[in-house]
Amino acid sequence: MTSDVVTPSPGTEATTRPPGPLDQPPAGGPVPARGAASAADRVAPLITSLFGDRPPIRFEFWDGSALGAVDGPGTVLVRSPNVIRRLLWSPGELGLARAYLTGELQMEGDIFSVLATLHGAAPADLKVGARFPLLALRAAGRLGVLRPPLPRPAEEALPRGRRHSKARDAEVISHHYDISNEFYRLVLGPSITYSCARYVNETDTLEAAQQAKLDLVCRKLGLPDRPGARLLDVGCGWGSMALHAARHYDAQVVGVTLSRAQAELARQRVTEEGLEGQVEIRVQDYRDLRGEQFDVISSIGMFEHVGAEKMAQYFETLYGLLSDTGRLLNHAISSVGGSRITRRSFIGRYVFPDGELMDVSRVAQGMEHAGFEVRDVESLREHYAKTLRAWVANLQDNWDGAVAEVGVQRARVWLLYMAASANGFEDGGISLHQVLGVKTDPHGQSLMPLTRRGW
Repeated sequence: MTSDVVTPSPGTEATTRPPGPLDQPPAGGPVPARGAASAADRVAPLITSLFGDRPPIRFEFWDGSALGAVDGPGTVLVRSPNVIRRLLWSPGELGLARAYLTGELQMEGDIFSVLATLHGAAPADLKVGARFPLLALRAAGRLGVLRPPLPRPAEEALPRGRRHSKARDAEVISHHYDISNEFYRLVLGPSITYSCARYVNETDTLEAAQQAKLDLVCRKLGLPDRPGARLLDVGCGWGSMALHAARHYDAQVVGVTLSRAQAELARQRVTEEGLEGQVEIRVQDYRDLRGEQFDVISSIGMFEHVGAEKMAQYFETLYGLLSDTGRLLNHAISSVGGSRITRRSFIGRYVFPDGELMDVSRVAQGMEHAGFEVRDVESLREHYAKTLRAWVANLQDNWDGAVAEVGVQRARVWLLYMAASANGFEDGGISLHQVLGVKTDPHGQSLMPLTRRGW
């Protein structure tokens, strides 16, 4: 496209409206002279390079001009020309994410639909080859923002040291979890369970679905037939699994986490329920567990932090901690072919630094190489979409309280991350698998029930 103006077509328009107080450019920002090209005119080539000549969503700019579909699912509000400046220096999702966190870019309408529409219409890398940087450069020149890069939001993580070393893992876990226990309570609900729930019925509440998930894990591990079993919960979070197993199945539980904030609240919950004799919560790396033996092991929502290079060590360590006929339930997000979360991504900088999603086939193979017999694989993909939608609703309903706990930019991190993730589970881009492995005895005995009905 050679013109700087998007030509209106059926279902789209390029308009100018009187700017409101939030639409004004920041102090010192460029203000178009009367009769000059609008912001929409100046940015149009960049927008259409990403979304085509008929953008499926409406874009409104700081000067009141607009372009794109008027009947789409919502509106992207470009509050400042600094959005283009950020894209110039970080041409992709990282630049857009930084603009969103700072409020320079906002969204109106249903956030799930807006994100799904943008994701479906945009190129996979948001860069369009060599043409994108040139168009971003031209747009920045027209807007008068050809300047050095803006400061990064303070919530951005740049971990130091060797990837997946113990020190670096502790740093990234602290970045994600040690922000505010009250914030997590507001988002996750009363159970404070930060993993995929299991909705037995469509009308189940989040709390009921989380209890159903915890009970499913206990039954897959065979706890109903092992009263007093010794359970290791790897990545125990705020203690929900440990408490459920102790309370309902008389398990003796050791929970380990790298988050001091999680451990503090988990220990408090153990005390409140009078389970100090059954549940021990430690701040400990799973790699430091030695000289102990457990009947069963649960790992729920922790495996994403392990990484492919440490997967063999992870499964070998857990295998060595199990008694004969012991079981491991590994509950983790997965993706076809695997996906390493890079430093150039929004999630890699703000949510899960060093995170990695494994292909479920590699998980099963890794368990087998460590000595486990894989006995069951179950996908809960649709359940995680429902879980994330419930968390987003909690965050939106408790927005003021959440912002008071962690600040508006970190609250925006979570809103964007959870809404986009829900869409990913709904469209099948990512999934969630529970993989059950058994350490058979020297005679090949597993003590597994003949069918799933035995659970």
